[in-house]
Amino acid sequence: MSQVITKGVLQTETVATEPIVATKKPLAVRIWKERWLYLFMLPGLLYFIIYKYVPMWGMLMAFKNYQPHLGLWASEWVGFRHFQRFFTEPEFGMLLKNTVIIAVLDLVIFFPVTIILALMLNEIRKSVYKRTIQTFVYVPHFLSWVVVVGIFYIIFGTEGGIINAILEKLGIGTIDFLTDPEWFRPMIVLQMVWKDAGWGTVIFLAALAGVDSNLYEAASMDGASRWRQLWHVTLPSIRSVIVILLILRLGNFLDLGFEQIFLMVNALNREVGEVFDTYVYRVGMQQGQFSYSAAVGLFKSAVAFVLVLGANWLAKKFGEEGVY
Repeated sequence: MSQVITKGVLQTETVATEPIVATKKPLAVRIWKERWLYLFMLPGLLYFIIYKYVPMWGMLMAFKNYQPHLGLWASEWVGFRHFQRFFTEPEFGMLLKNTVIIAVLDLVIFFPVTIILALMLNEIRKSVYKRTIQTFVYVPHFLSWVVVVGIFYIIFGTEGGIINAILEKLGIGTIDFLTDPEWFRPMIVLQMVWKDAGWGTVIFLAALAGVDSNLYEAASMDGASRWRQLWHVTLPSIRSVIVILLILRLGNFLDLGFEQIFLMVNALNREVGEVFDTYVYRVGMQQGQFSYSAAVGLFKSAVAFVLVLGANWLAKKFGEEGVY
């Protein structure tokens, strides 16, 4: 709309204007503009492409009778024969039971311990004490499972073990921590907590650092104690992070890790210690049944995929963001 003066008379006339449309820049221009961000993303992207996506073509081995001298493509196609064999094996029930029990213990004990430890570290006000304790709880993460299991053999071994030496002096007698089937799962969980609980607090501590301090001040003015502040301010503030990490952990529900279980399993506790990971190694690498072991591994991946989808759906159902 504009105003013009015609023969001394002020007149108003409407001038049609076209709407301003934002033109989308070409993809190449946008990539060049954000080139440094893409450059930082490149190593992680290459890692997933090379080590996660490219090897996926090997899933075909689970549906073939793979023969090394023929190669993957020339080997006989057998369909779901290996899966049928796996589900009908007498060991399937034992493997599923052992894997699920240890995985549930991991979720029920290890995962909450990381949250509790992060909350405890967050309550330490002296930065010197906090950093010192963080260093001590982070260090075991950088030890290999071979070293961790070796330490546990020194501490809990029946011959020369520190714990058994103390028990003998107390008149209790020795306990076969490393060979008794009843002690296998507690030892596995104890090793998980000691090695990785401290490292698992990193993301939670980062989330706790982002909690608005004004919320604590308001709660304190309302008379809330430290426990009430923890329950009504801290935990709700990091709830979304807890849900996301829980969903991601469900993706590794049946993936317990090969090294730890393999180093702890022996002839006396195999009935409670043999899991899918060690079974794949035994039948695949030691017995040369590559296609069969690939089918077992694909079964694990399929279960993890379903668990992630289900957990993400439930998270969104209850109002959380989820992974995607």
